[in-house]
Amino acid sequence: MKFDEIQIRVRYGETDQMGVVYHGNYALYLEMGRIEWLRKIGVSYKKMEEDGIMLPVVSMTLNYKKSAGYDDVINVKTQLKKYPSVKIEFDYEITNSKGEILTTANTVLVFIDKTTNKPTRPPKYVLDAIDELL
Repeated sequence: MKFDEIQIRVRYGETDQMGVVYHGNYALYLEMGRIEWLRKIGVSYKKMEEDGIMLPVVSMTLNYKKSAGYDDVINVKTQLKKYPSVKIEFDYEITNSKGEILTTANTVLVFIDKTTNKPTRPPKYVLDAIDELL
């Protein structure tokens, strides 16, 4: 499946006393990658929410290989793992400027109807955008 890649410069506030990115901030990096992946295929989280669809994360797995530090430029590669149903799944690879793998990750999100709070199929425009990508 097609991937997208973004660059992020690590900010001072994202690091701990040792100057290393705090592990909890990786969830934000994954979110940034996922939102940009969707945006680049023409899908907006904001529009989905306005249309009554929420997309909560139900599973997240991270494997830390190497540390990133303050002022490092990291690359977040986001890839759709499989065609979505009520769930959409992404794989990630975070590398440093030397191309070394820092972290690999996976997230699973579920399309939720905001009114009923129950899982639902993705909106047609989401599937259409993914079909066009493939």
